Amino acid sequence: MTTTSITVQSIFASAAVSNFDEALIWYEKLMGRPADSKPIPGMAQWRNMGGAGLQVWKDNERAGNGIITIVVPELEVELERLSRQGLQLANKIEGDFGRVAQIFDGEGNRINLAEPPKRSANN
Repeated sequence: MTTTSITVQSIFASAAVSNFDEALIWYEKLMGRPADSKPIPGMAQWRNMGGAGLQVWKDNERAGNGIITIVVPELEVELERLSRQGLQLANKIEGDFGRVAQIFDGEGNRINLAEPPKRSANN
């Protein structure tokens, strides 16, 4: 049997929320801009972010149970920007893996902002 890998054009991370209007305001602050589109009722999306995207869905049954990781080049820059938007991190973890800060939307979805470790000239 021959296997062929999936051809991926892009990937969307998704957050399920019960209060779509409030969540949209929060995610616009997180992303630093309005959604690129709202193609169907109860769904907003941000596209073309490093080959990935983010979708926020109105889904009462699954609301608040998501985990999204967004890799950023400079964590401190993002944390300062989010602080100016009124969004505060819940946890900050550092180690050989890099640095991670966690924030939660109003429904409890966890968003991990991750900065990979810096490579030295010897790596």
